Amino acid sequence: MNMPIDAAAHTVSEPLLGDDGPVSPWWVRTLVIVMVGGFALLIMITTLAYRHAPPIPGKVVDAQGTTLFTGADVSDGQAVMLRYGLMDNGSIWGHGAYLGPDYSALALHMIGVDVSEALALQRFGKPADQLDAGSRAALQAETAVILKTNRYDAGTDTLQLTAAEADAYRKQIPHWADYFKLSAGNGGLKPNLITDPTEIRQFSAFVTWAAWASVANRPGKNFSYTNNFPYDPSVGNVPTGGAVLWSALSLVILLAGIATVLLIFGRFENLGWISHGHHVHPQVLPGAASPGQRALVKFYVVVAALFLMQTLVGGAIAHSRAEPGDFYGFPLDNIFPSNLLRTWHLQTAILWIATAYVAAALFLGRTLRRDEPRSFAMWVHLLFGAFAVVIVGSLLGEWAGISQLLGDWWYWLGNQGWEYLELGRLWQVLLVIGLFAWFAMLWTLVRPRVVTAQARPLAVMFLIAALAVPVFYVPALFIGSHDNFTVVDTWRFWIIHLWLEGFFELFATTVVALTFYQLGLARRNTALRVIYLDAILYFLGGLVGTGHHWYFSGQTHINMALAGLFSVLEVVPLTLLTLDAWAFVRTTRGECDECGKAINIPHKWTFYFLMAVGFWNFVGAGVFGFLINLPIVSYYETGTILTPNHGHAALMGVFGMLAIALMVFVLRQTIDDKRWPAVEKYIKVAFFGTNGGLVLMMLLSLFPGGVWQMWDVIENGYWHARAPAFTGGTVAKTLEWMRMPGDMVFILFGSVPLFIAAVKGWLLMRADGGNALDSAK
Repeated sequence: MNMPIDAAAHTVSEPLLGDDGPVSPWWVRTLVIVMVGGFALLIMITTLAYRHAPPIPGKVVDAQGTTLFTGADVSDGQAVMLRYGLMDNGSIWGHGAYLGPDYSALALHMIGVDVSEALALQRFGKPADQLDAGSRAALQAETAVILKTNRYDAGTDTLQLTAAEADAYRKQIPHWADYFKLSAGNGGLKPNLITDPTEIRQFSAFVTWAAWASVANRPGKNFSYTNNFPYDPSVGNVPTGGAVLWSALSLVILLAGIATVLLIFGRFENLGWISHGHHVHPQVLPGAASPGQRALVKFYVVVAALFLMQTLVGGAIAHSRAEPGDFYGFPLDNIFPSNLLRTWHLQTAILWIATAYVAAALFLGRTLRRDEPRSFAMWVHLLFGAFAVVIVGSLLGEWAGISQLLGDWWYWLGNQGWEYLELGRLWQVLLVIGLFAWFAMLWTLVRPRVVTAQARPLAVMFLIAALAVPVFYVPALFIGSHDNFTVVDTWRFWIIHLWLEGFFELFATTVVALTFYQLGLARRNTALRVIYLDAILYFLGGLVGTGHHWYFSGQTHINMALAGLFSVLEVVPLTLLTLDAWAFVRTTRGECDECGKAINIPHKWTFYFLMAVGFWNFVGAGVFGFLINLPIVSYYETGTILTPNHGHAALMGVFGMLAIALMVFVLRQTIDDKRWPAVEKYIKVAFFGTNGGLVLMMLLSLFPGGVWQMWDVIENGYWHARAPAFTGGTVAKTLEWMRMPGDMVFILFGSVPLFIAAVKGWLLMRADGGNALDSAK
């Protein structure tokens, strides 16, 4: 949620909720131009992903022409990775989890070592470690030439490996068979996770193909299909010139973007959230909730329960990194392996945040009309039941799928295995249907003809932003378990970045704008301008900027150039957020400038959580996001702890804090002044607990741990920094243990009191239900 600053306080004579001057049509025109241009480039990049994805050979043969494995083995091996939830253990080309190694990087390095050893014996008759430095350097250069030579014949759809490469592939099979045996050596997987020889062979074929694509030069180019990722000088993988060039030019774009926006804010005085110089009196009063709004409170009990579950499994995951295979003497991995816990950690985060937004949208939508549709409360109950089925069904399905209890139904009822999109396809389809049903309910509430003429423009933007939520989740249905990894990763980030960080962000902005409008803090056109500006600034960089996730996942330099230049613009609106903080503080205290009376906004903690959104948006999405988005930095950083450092600060700090702010708003609106203090004391603790815990996580563990790991990438290669030998080293483990203070504060003083507040608020609301004002009367 991008919250631009108040450029200057100003006083005008119109009523607070009145029209503060016409909104220029160029706001909409500019937004349309940005959206059309951005989507045109994004669709072009997506189309090129199909054309330039690393080929999967029909068969891979040795020097004598004997088939080693087939394209079907590669695709089936990818399905093995998904079926056993291995993308929530390790990663491919840096995309996935951080508990285990990057499978493609480790496979590539082992193949390089084996080829070099074979050459040493062939050339010198002794192992490479017994050679002098000059001979070892010559071997390394020759190994790089062998591995970088692309022997794929598109005409026959055949990839031929040299004898040394073929032998190196055969050694992959016993290595991965051993990897899945013991939890302590693989980041906490269930012991003996994969024992079937066919599945081991297929998985080995898949990671060998991924390793080949990351080192073999593209036809006509001097860099690989993954732009020479991962970094491993021993096989000739070093940064490309493009990674350096586009990083440098993107800094120029950043400075120009910041200068332009600051110029705009200096020119126009009506681009802020808060309208100063007017009566500040809420138009919606605590306790004045309708039956349908009161029915929405139970959503937040589920929100708080999922949030508590997410934090508990998050703490267990951190322990799996610090002490894999042992949870204080209890073999937790036998029941809840780390890949299952990470799946739940991601899915519960998405589910509780989305549920909070869904309920808040319906609650706020109801405030835009005088009467309540007779069936509204009933539909709220039905939607709650539908969400409960999807939430419980998907979480249990993920457990059953990873536990191999669903047979061939693992993909539909269990876990699809793709990071962030783990929930089974059936639950995914039901979620899409539920989101469209939710939009239908919103349409019934706030369709233009049933709201006042004054609120109609806001209602229209509210509906457009809400419709984008289910529509842009649909690409999640475009991928399958056997599709080319590059193609899947393209659509996967249409969801992770474009849906979650794009259209959900637009929707969140409209929700906040509507909240301020209903509280009497912003005039209608002020709120509209903020929505337009937020959308223009974010989508200007965010649409094409989606490609910063694809620098090294099989796309070409075309994507790197466009994404590198555009994604840096995502930082521009975030740099302005800190300037808005004082407006929020001022709103919760002081006097009305016009009437001289004390400002009485009964939503102090809602505003405090919104201030936290601004802070974490700047720090998490702005500072930490910018740090890892430059192509040259991303080349060394992708898949290190700096990624979850950014992810925790941005996802929890921005979307999570906003979800809690909306939760607090709804609870406050449904509980009268007399009963509110019984809930408020827990909200207060939760505010300091969540923010304090998150700060401790960043400062004590995630940020220093990420810097330490990235330094090891630069010094020893990507494979080394992601290997168990490094992540299980003394320094890495110590930094992982330093997560504990932040985790404990976050859980005990953040999620626990928030859960108590939600349950207590729901019980108080039910007890006071008969006395609550019914705005439908």
